[in-house]
Amino acid sequence: MFLFYLLLATVSGIAISALYPGWRDKRILEKPFPARWQAIVDRRIPFYPRLGSDTQIQLQNRIKLFVAKKKFFGCGGQEMTEEIRITIAAEACLLLLNRNIEVYPDLHYILVYPSAFVAEDLQYNPDGTVRRVKTGLLGQSWRTGKVVLSWKDADSGIKNFHDGHNVILHEFAHQLDGESGYSNGAPVLRNNSYQTWAKVFSHEFATLNKTKDRPFKAAMNYYGATSPAEFFAVATETFFEKPEQMHRKHPELFMELKTYYCVDPRQWQ
Repeated sequence: MFLFYLLLATVSGIAISALYPGWRDKRILEKPFPARWQAIVDRRIPFYPRLGSDTQIQLQNRIKLFVAKKKFFGCGGQEMTEEIRITIAAEACLLLLNRNIEVYPDLHYILVYPSAFVAEDLQYNPDGTVRRVKTGLLGQSWRTGKVVLSWKDADSGIKNFHDGHNVILHEFAHQLDGESGYSNGAPVLRNNSYQTWAKVFSHEFATLNKTKDRPFKAAMNYYGATSPAEFFAVATETFFEKPEQMHRKHPELFMELKTYYCVDPRQWQ
């Protein structure tokens, strides 16, 4: 009889979670933020003390939801540890602060490789032929609900948070971009004007393309000249890791991203 009631309670809980997803979120958020998670955040996010208490609580809550709702898998021999899960969650959730949005609702799986991994894709040639090519990658973001990361490069990007290279921020910016239905550098905008966004981003993308073959170093990585989607992801990396330089060299772009992300990373430096 006890087992019957236990099974009934379990099934009822699953049913309630399915019918009322907010109920599950409430249960997750009611749990305290574990001290061992806090130690990882303190170690991995050096500017965490400068976020302010309200923002710190926001980040903690989003980390709790992220870890509870996403499934992590180690690939290619990578052991999946709590350190890796919390680190990725913390970095990814920096992109969600101060915004009333869900925690990457279309994302379900995070796959982590020890280092750069090889992906196979189709290459369409000008003569109409198609061939399979293998490419070494540091990260990938899929609209089918998964993000793939090289832990070696993710770890390196976190340890040097001021060089403008951060594969976690990059791939999760792609996730935000894809929420509009297309990965085209135009995510769902809530506070920005689409007209102004298009004007500023088009101008900055064209400028980066014009200067990519010149000898001087730009504020943003020239990989951003690959496509509008890559430009948005690279601009996001630069905004969070080199905010002073972006504000100085690309003030209009900085202000668009500041309005979109609802934070000013200059205050964290």
